Amino acid sequence: MTQVDVLLGLQWGDEGKGKIVDVLSPQYDLIARFQGGPNAGHTLEFDGKKFVLNTIPSGIFNEKTMNLIGNGVVIDPIILKRELDNLKKAGHDPVAAGKLVLARKAHLILPTHQLLDAANEQKMGAGKIGSTLKGIGPTYMDKTGRNGLRVGDTTLPDFAARYAKLVEKHKEILSHYEFEYDLTEKEAAFFEAIEFIKTIPHVDSEHFVNGYLKAGKKVLAEGAQGTLLDVDFGSYPFVTSSNTTTAGACTGLGIAPNKVGDVYGIFKAYCTRVGGGPFPTELDNEIGETLRQVGHEFGATTGRARRCGWIDLPALKYAIMLNGVTELIMMKADVLDGFDTIYACTHYEYNGETIDYMPYDIISIQPKPVLTAIAGWKTDLTKITSTDQIPSQLSAYIAFLEKELEVPIKFLSVGPDRTQTLTLR
Repeated sequence: MTQVDVLLGLQWGDEGKGKIVDVLSPQYDLIARFQGGPNAGHTLEFDGKKFVLNTIPSGIFNEKTMNLIGNGVVIDPIILKRELDNLKKAGHDPVAAGKLVLARKAHLILPTHQLLDAANEQKMGAGKIGSTLKGIGPTYMDKTGRNGLRVGDTTLPDFAARYAKLVEKHKEILSHYEFEYDLTEKEAAFFEAIEFIKTIPHVDSEHFVNGYLKAGKKVLAEGAQGTLLDVDFGSYPFVTSSNTTTAGACTGLGIAPNKVGDVYGIFKAYCTRVGGGPFPTELDNEIGETLRQVGHEFGATTGRARRCGWIDLPALKYAIMLNGVTELIMMKADVLDGFDTIYACTHYEYNGETIDYMPYDIISIQPKPVLTAIAGWKTDLTKITSTDQIPSQLSAYIAFLEKELEVPIKFLSVGPDRTQTLTLR
């Protein structure tokens, strides 16, 4: 029996997971998304075209690979239908090709979940989490509260009654907010999309994935967001509502821990964060703005400007430990091309001590980063096509990171296109 390899982000999301899944997908028979919802945006570029996927696994462009939206994902039927309609217009129709299946146990995002999300953020004011307002949190709350609706429910004769019961509960909650809304258009679109997703095969993801493994086929589990947004181990409460770590692949697909194989951890050569919450290495200055503009650091889903800063090694070490990372992938090294000197945070000054790990509280007690200067490479990396063209300063940066993190860097991304990916080992 083969094992499931896992690919996930090691920072606060937006590391470039979609591109790497796209690059690796020809090696796999099944790509399985295991958590999160349409608050995630995976950007892929190839053949001069750019695609943004919110729910669909990033292996969808490889015609030989099956794609599963697992039970740990929360699905907005309206967004999923729109996503598939846009792909079809661009010449890619995974439904017609039989290359997409949905887990019956995946929960559905209702229009009222989005209303609850927006009403709560509005009430929190300056203390808001920075939600994408996609209804993710309220949907996971209904899941853990045992009130949710699942993909498999859509085929039951009483689905409309189940929907109405849950919506009534949501309306009662909304009555306690000063929040105006009109459900008419969204509700019509929701039921239209429900009819559409009935045309996509529904599967029991636990049997589906384990069937692939038993047949000796290769499976890659695709994560969304990033480790530091994990609901248990991230910078709580400024986190997402699911487990973004390797453990989430087990619960989000129905695989046993001993079925996990290689764990690919993806990180940027610097660091970014969207929304509120702590960010020890943030550069709220011209350097941060340069990283933002050169790196096109704006949310693929929301368009929000990302906060930017230097790479944070205590946070990366923490993420590597939590996930059992076996191989690293460094993204967007080309964004640092113009710097004479770059910096890496190796320690924090925290509560009167110098530490090299991420402590429990980085919100009320803010760590001060201890930075190490590293020579820049001042080379246009987007033009290089082989490892022997890597400038010596970048090689030194890679060696520095590997020594600090104690995990090898296997792939290096030097541009947004799928071809701009170098294999280092």
